[in-house]
Amino acid sequence: MAIRKLVGEKIKCIRESKKISREDLAANSGLEIGLISSIEENTNIPSLSPLIKIARALGVRLGTFLDDSDLIGPEVCRKGSAEKSMSTSNTKSRSNSHLDFTSLASHKAGRSMEPFVITIEPADTKQLLLSSHEGEEFIYVMEGAVKIIYGKDEYLLNEGDSIYYDSIVEHLVCAGNDHQSKILAVVYSPF
Repeated sequence: MAIRKLVGEKIKCIRESKKISREDLAANSGLEIGLISSIEENTNIPSLSPLIKIARALGVRLGTFLDDSDLIGPEVCRKGSAEKSMSTSNTKSRSNSHLDFTSLASHKAGRSMEPFVITIEPADTKQLLLSSHEGEEFIYVMEGAVKIIYGKDEYLLNEGDSIYYDSIVEHLVCAGNDHQSKILAVVYSPF
């Protein structure tokens, strides 16, 4: 998928332009060098947590990895015109990808929030790992049911429900049952 490749290429390009070695990026982000390499080489689909850690270590916004434009004014995203930006999984296996992100502001430069519509496929939650990162998240369930594991607590959200939480607490977003669900998610990550 071209979008996956684009994220890895952008990370590598930014890292090299800043003359940062993979070793230094790994040390500054708290991630393993093997994970950094696999993301840059497009053999691993990163979840939001490592992307946020990489962005902070590189001194860029998370959206930099998804941006293709420098639009300064407002961005209007019409129904059906949003672009699928990436598929991800928070497991080490590509076969367990369960989140498909559609960015609602990929062309807006300088943004502090990342708004997405995310389609969540059912997945074996025993194989999924909780993640954490600086910032906050807001989730509104548009279709289906969503299970949020937040620290030691679990929340089952149905269509029309929402949740707002601090992302520094380990968390996981997954389908609440054996059916696909869809959410509006807004991620804020301080720069």
